[in-house]
Amino acid sequence: MQGKNSIIKSSSTQMLFDRSKAILQQIHDDLFVEKQVTVHVLRLDLLHPVVSGNKLFKLHYFLAEALAAEHKRILTFGGAYSNHLTATAYACRLLDLSCMGIVRGEEPPTLSPTLQQCLQDGMQLQFVSRHVYDDKDAASFIAGLHTSFGDFCMVPEGGFHPMGAKGAALIMDVLQDKTATHICTASGTATTTAGLVMAATPTQQIISIPVLKGITDMAARIQELTGKPAPANLQVLPDYHFGGYAKKNEVLIAFMNHCWLGYQLPLDFVYTAKMFFGVMDSIRNNYFEPGSKIICLHTGGLQGNKSLPLNTILF
Repeated sequence: MQGKNSIIKSSSTQMLFDRSKAILQQIHDDLFVEKQVTVHVLRLDLLHPVVSGNKLFKLHYFLAEALAAEHKRILTFGGAYSNHLTATAYACRLLDLSCMGIVRGEEPPTLSPTLQQCLQDGMQLQFVSRHVYDDKDAASFIAGLHTSFGDFCMVPEGGFHPMGAKGAALIMDVLQDKTATHICTASGTATTTAGLVMAATPTQQIISIPVLKGITDMAARIQELTGKPAPANLQVLPDYHFGGYAKKNEVLIAFMNHCWLGYQLPLDFVYTAKMFFGVMDSIRNNYFEPGSKIICLHTGGLQGNKSLPLNTILF
């Protein structure tokens, strides 16, 4: 691990962990030969088992801000299975930052594996009702948090902020191969998508695959995160959410096991499985031109699979 002060240099692309671990894995399939495309996966999940994938990048500038602040505390938001919460908790522990998670919903009798991990890493949890949580962006709610907990550096849910998008743009520095024609990512808040849009060349197509049902405001999100209208090279494939956030069925689970057996590619059911399913289906349906070089981002989040019943997946 690099020294904690290395990430204070906001102009630097240095990260908490060795970026060389994020290999570019080529996926081989007869379908790709038939359709004359190549497919690679940027394995950001290999950066670290907890602070994995896009989470590290989206947190980068927030962590730097907290380290530079007089009161070194992070406050952020998420649900019971939030990869963002676990990544924040672990990163803060490594950097000697205190942190608090505002959790959507009443406290359950038994905490999810995600929230148990957060507690183990020193995150203080505050549960709020879903009704209250829906107003988490209101000035009055934020003022109340400051009254209760003092000063903190606030990270919006999923890093949804221009600083989060700026951090996500650093993913393109890791992608050493600049010849990709299409870069594909799962989208939740669209922060990672916005970062890719900021850093991609105009000739590269950014493919966003939302994991939430009914996402119709992608253009507005990109505008808010980047300060610019959504560019022409951004495409959204909205039909691969499998019913909504964290929803799944037997088809998706079978697909995850197929990808493990066939490609040694572990996926999570919330984000990356839906993204890769969408890419495969789009290739099958001739969405990509022959000669396309497709790179899919593995945005981590494998810890979410711990909520599945034992032996549901093969890895």
